[in-house]
Amino acid sequence: MWKDSLFHKIENKTKVKKETILDLANKLAKNGKDEKSIREIIQTLSQLTGKEISKEKEEEIIKTILEDKVPKNIDTFF
Repeated sequence: MWKDSLFHKIENKTKVKKETILDLANKLAKNGKDEKSIREIIQTLSQLTGKEISKEKEEEIIKTILEDKVPKNIDTFF
């Protein structure tokens, strides 16, 4: 049930549907260490949410993912 609650929070904040999130997560899981794929996912999320991401922030996100420094408790982001 917490998963549905998390998706509900994400959808309310970003207006991005659960199916889109799962599709992007699946893509990231398959290509999680590929910088090009990560960059594409970041850009897709930026477009979907209507929030511009600076090149510096994009590089920071990519570095965090590639160095396995992503927080384990994603719920704290929302």
